[in-house]
Amino acid sequence: MRNRTRTVVALTGALALSLVSGCAKGGSAGSSADTVTYWLWDANQLPAYEACAKGFERQNPGLHVNITQLGWDDYWTKLTASFIAGTQPDVFTDHIQKFGQFADLKVLEPLDDLGIDDSAYQPGLAANWMGQDGHRYGAPKDWDTVALFYNKKMTQTAGLSAGDLNDLSWNPQDGGSFEKAIAHLTVDRNGKRGDEPGFDRHHVKVYGLATNGGGDGDGQTQWSTFTASAGWTYTDKQRWGTTYRYDDRTFQATVKWYFGLAKKGYMAPFTDYNSQSNQANTQVAAGKAATAFDGAWMISTYAGFKGIRTGTAVTPLGPTGKRATMMNGLADSVTRHARNKQGAKKWVNYLASDACQKTVGSYGIVFPATPDGTEAAVAAYKKKGIDVTAFTEPVADKKDFTTFSYPITNYAADVYALMHPAMQDIFANGASVSGLDKTNSQINLILDQ
Repeated sequence: MRNRTRTVVALTGALALSLVSGCAKGGSAGSSADTVTYWLWDANQLPAYEACAKGFERQNPGLHVNITQLGWDDYWTKLTASFIAGTQPDVFTDHIQKFGQFADLKVLEPLDDLGIDDSAYQPGLAANWMGQDGHRYGAPKDWDTVALFYNKKMTQTAGLSAGDLNDLSWNPQDGGSFEKAIAHLTVDRNGKRGDEPGFDRHHVKVYGLATNGGGDGDGQTQWSTFTASAGWTYTDKQRWGTTYRYDDRTFQATVKWYFGLAKKGYMAPFTDYNSQSNQANTQVAAGKAATAFDGAWMISTYAGFKGIRTGTAVTPLGPTGKRATMMNGLADSVTRHARNKQGAKKWVNYLASDACQKTVGSYGIVFPATPDGTEAAVAAYKKKGIDVTAFTEPVADKKDFTTFSYPITNYAADVYALMHPAMQDIFANGASVSGLDKTNSQINLILDQ
């Protein structure tokens, strides 16, 4: 009942948006013939894009870029509301997780006339933004992968070297050397480690692995590295799949093992996670967890912890014989009813250019989509004394690593509405993973409409 109710709400919201998207032509709030409005959510990236805006304005006299930065949750709420009210920005930072829904609701402007060349960007980034209708709706912006962050003092005290952490493997039967390492890094209130006799899993002082919640339907920084390295894929096709595979036995066995780490006391429990105030990085910063899977966008955050030195390791080797990480790529999109559409496309073209991407890379905050932009970022991180090999190696080494994208399908909001409570129920309440059979059927029924 709860799942069904959430789905109805999501569908109702989507229907309302689709009904008004065709008539909400009021234009972008604050935009005009000489101004392009641009929204992004990452405050850390704001200075870099302000620098890009100055470069763009020098090349385009008479055009001004007005940038608005909003926090993640507010960003999507206000963006959706702006589509309905007709106050949408001319250009916004788009996320592949949202792309399917936006494309379906026809609130994006095709960018075919920009002449985006797939080969100019890291492999796969440009292709992800092609709609089912054959039109392009996003210009590649940046990319990220996932790695294992760790507290150097805690790992050294536990006798685990950087080489040990970069050589971990796992399997869904006994967890392999990865689970052994996480168990050994776990310490209860009496000083007993997770792999020692007498360990008290009910009173843990330091968890071997931080929690990032249930993972919803993608598990980017939770279980996705394990399910992918076990050979599982989200849907029947790489892009625009028509059926999801959450009923797959490999997926369910992996998820059961992953959340089982919390039952054993090795991973922080569901109650320790809060999307606003207690994410994985917060747990590591507070000394409550020794390691955490997190994305490249968090590199500077972990490096900036006071009194804690952190390192990064590649994801564990899986049953397929490969390591795996999601490779997400953001893009810049133009809204369908942008007031300054011509200026907006010029701005997006500049954002996707080497000139802007090298500027962004020089700030050492994210990895831009072009190879030269990526090189600039690596150099900037190195100058700060930060080794980012664990994030760049999976992109360069296709022999030993598998990279994969968010699932790109229609009805993305409805998939989330069903998978969010389902995964929380498994993690928080110990619900059987077999319940995902029903959830998967509900999702595929929606996609079949």
